[in-house]
Order: sequence, then structure tokens, then C-alpha cells
Amino acid sequence: MMTFEIELKTRDDLVADKIREAILRGALKPGEKIDEIRLADRLEVSRTPVRAALRTLVAEGLVTNYPHKGTIVNELSPEGLEEIYMIRGLLEGKAAALGAAAMDDDRIEELFSIQERLKSTVDADGWLELNARLHHTIYVAAGSPRLVSMIRNMRNIAAPFIRQYIASQGYRENALLEHERILSACEKRAGDRAQQATEEHLKSVVKTIKQQLGG
Repeated sequence: MMTFEIELKTRDDLVADKIREAILRGALKPGEKIDEIRLADRLEVSRTPVRAALRTLVAEGLVTNYPHKGTIVNELSPEGLEEIYMIRGLLEGKAAALGAAAMDDDRIEELFSIQERLKSTVDADGWLELNARLHHTIYVAAGSPRLVSMIRNMRNIAAPFIRQYIASQGYRENALLEHERILSACEKRAGDRAQQATEEHLKSVVKTIKQQLGG
């Protein structure tokens, strides 16, 4: 009989999850220095798992450890943001193409349900969560866990930076219109159209943010 081991998260993993969530939700902001002692106290752990967790987040590109300065939440320059979105376009466009072609009726129904909820969501955290769930639902249909993992990493790097811009009504309205084009392609199982619509959506997002930055 074949047996499978269930991978359980270690304490270091759980601490990394907590710190990552704090960064993604804006509790730890870009450019902010992370106080290991205070963080360990808040999480009710020693500094050892906090340090291990921060090494994980360094590898993910969310924080950087500077000699004699400590660990800082990463900031993105306009050029860095553009690079991240270029990479996202390549990865997410391909995932959308594969996901749309393999889409089933249940996922289509879920996508339109999420889109309807997005239209009435005003809370930033709720909007970001639903937006991520919509895209993830498409990408996971591609059946490529490694591709989905790389996409999640790129989205996490960008998330703290773009958070402040989703409060704009114009940003959300444009995003919803672009979602409609992506969902229409998925409904028709049109992989090429889904890829094009996804790439255009990401280009539109980074263009809007750069405009607001005055770039």
C-alpha cells in the first residue's frame, strides 16, 4: 500500500505566515525596519523563529537584511514595479491561457460570483482578497502548481506597494471592466483571448500607478 506523508507547517513557517500577512496587509509598511524583539513579543515566540522566518521572507523578496541596519520591508521604485509587472505579465498571461482552455462550468460560476462580490466591496482588505481569489481561480485551473507558486510570489512582492492605489474608484472601475474581458474569454474557453486580456490588465494597472506617481 502506498502511503503519503502530510507536510505539517513548522513553527518557523507559521511565524513567516504571520509576518508575511502583516506586510501584505500594510501593518508593516515598505521601508519600515522590523523590530525583531517587539515582533517576537507580539507573536509570543523567541527571536530564533522570527529570524528564521525573516530569512524565508528575504528569499521571497519581501524584506532585505542590511548589515548594521537590520531587516527592512522592501520598497519598489517605479522601475522595479515595472519589472515585476513585466514578469507577472509573462507568468500570468500563460497561466490564464492554460486555465481558460481547461475551465469547467463550476469554476466559471465561481469566477462570476467573485466578480459580483468585488463590485460591492469597499473594504481594501476584502477587495484585495477577492481580487486575488478571482485570478487564482483562473490560474489554478492551468494545472501547474509551480507556475501558480511563482505567480503568488510575484503578486506578494507587488501587493504592499499597490495597496494604497486600490482606494481609487477609478482604479477599481477599470479593474472590473478588465476582469469582464478576462472572464468572457474564460467562459468561451478562449486561451489566447484570456492571455491577451490578462496581459493588458496588468499593463493597465502598472500604467495607472506610474501616472499617480507622476512617472
